[in-house]
Amino acid sequence: MAGPENEFCFRVRYSDTDQMGTFSSDRALDWFEHGRTELLRQVGLPYAEVEKRGVFLPVAEAHVKYLGRARYDDLLEVTTTAAMVGKARLRCEVRIVHAEGRTPVAEGWTIHAFVDSAGRPIRPPDWFVQTLERHSE
Repeated sequence: MAGPENEFCFRVRYSDTDQMGTFSSDRALDWFEHGRTELLRQVGLPYAEVEKRGVFLPVAEAHVKYLGRARYDDLLEVTTTAAMVGKARLRCEVRIVHAEGRTPVAEGWTIHAFVDSAGRPIRPPDWFVQTLERHSE
């Protein structure tokens, strides 16, 4: 996917883990959201500003492939890329690895629709698409 990319690191919190001592599977989508939020902020499209302009990006589809374990206090790296899909959807691809050793933890994607404040589908605004394209490879 040729698009802007963001990387950030974080430590697995105790509340991210389950009784088996590894991260709870539902946490991966939270980490995907964190990556997406940071990527959009990095390119000049912070969610708060996008929403103030009347544009919302609900998740329409999501896929997670679990590749390994992450335990409390592990340092993980999240890499997120984003690009427009067709004329009206945003696709974000995410890969989560251990910061040391690069052992994979999870990977996947989310696809987002563009809707207005009433939840009606809209075309992506030119300012959004142009900003994303300026930061693409």
